[in-house]
Amino acid sequence: MKVVPVPVRQDNYAYLIIDERTLKAAAVDPYDVAKVSAAAEAHGVDIIAGITTHHHHDHSGGNQVLAKKYPTAPIYGGSDKIPALTKLVKDKDEFTVGDNISIKCFATPCHTQDSICYYVTEPSTKSHPGGVFTGDTLFIAGCGRFFEGVGSEMVTALEYLASLPDETIVYNGHEYTAGNLSFAKHVYPTNPALDKLAELVEKNSITTGLTTIGNEKEWNPFMCLDTDAIKKATGHETKSAVMDALREQKNKFKG
Repeated sequence: MKVVPVPVRQDNYAYLIIDERTLKAAAVDPYDVAKVSAAAEAHGVDIIAGITTHHHHDHSGGNQVLAKKYPTAPIYGGSDKIPALTKLVKDKDEFTVGDNISIKCFATPCHTQDSICYYVTEPSTKSHPGGVFTGDTLFIAGCGRFFEGVGSEMVTALEYLASLPDETIVYNGHEYTAGNLSFAKHVYPTNPALDKLAELVEKNSITTGLTTIGNEKEWNPFMCLDTDAIKKATGHETKSAVMDALREQKNKFKG
């Protein structure tokens, strides 16, 4: 299995998930189909599926073009709000790409109610530790805004993702890492793991695919709700109240 990030728009990511043995690929959130198709051609693979993390236009906006260009490719997603949807998926549904890649759906409603994270593995080989495509639910050192949900839902979503193996690689929907790092330093300045993240940001303009679920448990303030530092920063104790307050602070943060 190989994952190819494809930067689109100002800071979005589309992806190719490639079954290297069959040279078949799925396109994740292919907003700019021309760029995604060019990446597929460069890697010598055929796109056989489209995967959508949620219905927002900057993620699903290329679906109709994808469906026209690849008419036999199913388009997976979590609700009928998603353009050109042909395969509705729900929590714990599973499907395959090519002959070797297994994908399991993790429903994570909050940013949108149809947010689906996709856990991707190649069971027959250990050449890749597995990855999760999180859309706008989980970012490196951050999480998405609560456009269609509340803090308790994001608590549940991030705890669900935290149940994945620590070595699972995170592939998120936007390049927000530098800003998230600044906020994390603001609310959790004593966290030594942030030094490692700062080094990663300094050395890489593209950070997606360079971190893991285990890393997020260490440095993501939205996944450290039980720590004294985050409770103190928010002035709350319960996870849902801490989450709501932390997200509100992030929304207003200017650092």
